[in-house]
Amino acid sequence: MVAAGGGSRFGAAKQFARLGDMSVLDRSVAVARDACDGVVVVLPADGEWTAPAGIEVVPGGATRSDSVRAGLLVVPDDVDIVLVHDAARPLASRSLFERVVQAVIGGADAAVPAVAIADTVKRVEGDHVVETVSREGLVAVQTPQAFRARALRAAHRNGGIDTDDAALVEAGGGVVVVVEGERNNLKLTVPGDLDLARALLDGARA
Repeated sequence: MVAAGGGSRFGAAKQFARLGDMSVLDRSVAVARDACDGVVVVLPADGEWTAPAGIEVVPGGATRSDSVRAGLLVVPDDVDIVLVHDAARPLASRSLFERVVQAVIGGADAAVPAVAIADTVKRVEGDHVVETVSREGLVAVQTPQAFRARALRAAHRNGGIDTDDAALVEAGGGVVVVVEGERNNLKLTVPGDLDLARALLDGARA
């Protein structure tokens, strides 16, 4: 569980914001605990959070990739499948965790959830549009992402940096497959996203 970001665009450490009767981080961890055999949470070095029993907590690094590597260091060597999830996606369902795991069990080195891009996509330079990009074959990728443990460890061995762990596995020649993502599995990036997450959560309870 990657929760070491400072939340610069959000204006605060979003993983500790309240979402319903829990923090964003607590909600993300609760789903992960339900779906996985063990959970490692990577926090900011100065982060204060009371971890539930059985949850291992480690300090993160300067980049997201550094934080994932910090978490990997405490994952037991005999673990076959590792999932990486952003704490900032607190509405991911257990079934989404299960879908990516099953795809790796089926033979992939990694599996990522994705949704089709609905908006028109344009490439810009400054405030000028320079190209309209075809949406054919384009998807927006989410977490949780599942990995064959040896493939993820190998991808991180050389200290690569990327916003997406699957990209490191791809670069190493690994087989990455896509499973159906969830529209409600939004990533909290700006304060308004938290309001939307609260509305989605209220709608699910209704």
